[in-house]
Amino acid sequence: MYGISEPLAKALVSRGIVGPAAEFFLRPTLKALFPDPSSFADMDRAAQTLVDVLSENRNAVVFADYDVDGATSAALLVRWFRCMGREMPIYVPDRIVEGYGPSPAAFRRLREGGADLVVTVDCGASAYDAIAAAEEIGLDLVVIDHHLMRERPASPVALVNPNRADCLSGQGVLAAAGVTFVLLAALNREARGRGLFKDRPEPDLRQWLDLAALGAICDVTQLVGFNRALVTQGLKVMSAWKNPGLSALMTAAAAKSGKAGVFEAGFILGPRINAGGRIGRADLGARLLSTDDPHEAAELAQQLDALNGQRKDVERAIVEDAIAAIERDSNFAPQEPSIVVAREGWHPGVIGIVASRLRERYRKPVVVVGLDREANIGRGSGRSQPGVNLGRAVQAAFDNGLLLSGGGHAMAAGLTIRPSAIPEFRAFLCERLSQEIDDADAVDTLEIDALVSPGGAARAILDQFVVLEPYGPGNPEPVVALNAVRVEGAMPLRGGHIRCRLADTAGAHVDAVAWRAGETAIGRRLLAGGGAIDVVGKLKLDHWNGRERVQFEVEDIADRRVV
Repeated sequence: MYGISEPLAKALVSRGIVGPAAEFFLRPTLKALFPDPSSFADMDRAAQTLVDVLSENRNAVVFADYDVDGATSAALLVRWFRCMGREMPIYVPDRIVEGYGPSPAAFRRLREGGADLVVTVDCGASAYDAIAAAEEIGLDLVVIDHHLMRERPASPVALVNPNRADCLSGQGVLAAAGVTFVLLAALNREARGRGLFKDRPEPDLRQWLDLAALGAICDVTQLVGFNRALVTQGLKVMSAWKNPGLSALMTAAAAKSGKAGVFEAGFILGPRINAGGRIGRADLGARLLSTDDPHEAAELAQQLDALNGQRKDVERAIVEDAIAAIERDSNFAPQEPSIVVAREGWHPGVIGIVASRLRERYRKPVVVVGLDREANIGRGSGRSQPGVNLGRAVQAAFDNGLLLSGGGHAMAAGLTIRPSAIPEFRAFLCERLSQEIDDADAVDTLEIDALVSPGGAARAILDQFVVLEPYGPGNPEPVVALNAVRVEGAMPLRGGHIRCRLADTAGAHVDAVAWRAGETAIGRRLLAGGGAIDVVGKLKLDHWNGRERVQFEVEDIADRRVV
């Protein structure tokens, strides 16, 4: 029916894509999958309120989280208001001084500065004290968020969050940037109904799909349904590199501004945009993405690229320190379902990345806490394994009085804690996640989508799988296997990587790399060479010195059994 190959059909079935759903998966369009904005609780009220502010010339400020999702969400709102003839100021809290999300103090400063309304993006749904403070000082509040929350606070003018218990949109996988993009559609509809486009063109939302896609990818959201369409179409828009900030950032990173994919968004752009919020000025990323001035964009991009280099150095040192602490101290028990590691002096801006690195190493949820003994507080960030809802567990710990604050979503969470409460929190987390870890471990396997041979056959199967892109949670990158190959020319690289060739008995070969495998059993086996092995991994196109070639990224290996 769809004219696809057998390996591709099997890959779709393994992802649960069967019947008519295959059409939407292979050809995801916004026209077919865009949700009705009114299906989101409070979305119509949010749109009415913002258009009221526009029409009445009241002062509005966008209050954004300091990560990519917050920056992209803020830039989307700023750009829509700019098209309507208004500049919307951006406020991003300093991670070190102010912590995560809105605070009563921040809202008071904004109110004293003349703000009539604040729109929070990628934060605010659980900021109960700040929301109460806004009501007390007469500051109108619209919350645009996607994080898990307990109950709806009574006071905001509107609280749009697909993860509200009473939201019937069915779009809980969206990042805040995706929710904000739907809000823009609601704003266009509201403004159109009031006749605001009689004297000016209606903003074409498609031009900003690149921002929505960037937020979705960098927040590691499920690439299914409407979210998949948003990312697919957004990467096409990004590939034109018309956003001055994104274009300047690619130049600063010495990266080629060709076709944009998940790699460009998640590994080149995302870390640099995040760097401002991690160890620099928190608003740099949002300013970069919202500016139309190429000179300002170039200056901001250079700052972010330099900060990203500093971030890598800080991250590397903390990862090494954390590994030493985990494997030396008593808090490391291989049988425990999670790891909580805390030390004084760890920079709170990079502990999330450190948690990601440790999760990859230990294959279990990890929470990393940077302690400030003088202030008697610890700021933590956690990353989880697929199938284990860390955000829900952290929320439960807060509800049980173990945390000063805490929340997040399935794969990531943030918290603040008294240092004295860390042992009890660790025990609570292990108990809470025990069953989920057991269930996740039962399905923690590599599902192989195709058996291939080195050489031309590998390139052919790679070309067939292109239609499955973009890859991410909910749509994993295809995994393939090579049988009975031998390792040739294995050599270690900087960073613990290993490069080699995998050849079959006929002499066909494929270049291969095993990332960060130097101290692992896989790395030792590859460096040892000799004997036939079965290898599982992913096929990638590698561009080197103007030449395009297929590269095999090794995920696992096994020696061939002699029968």
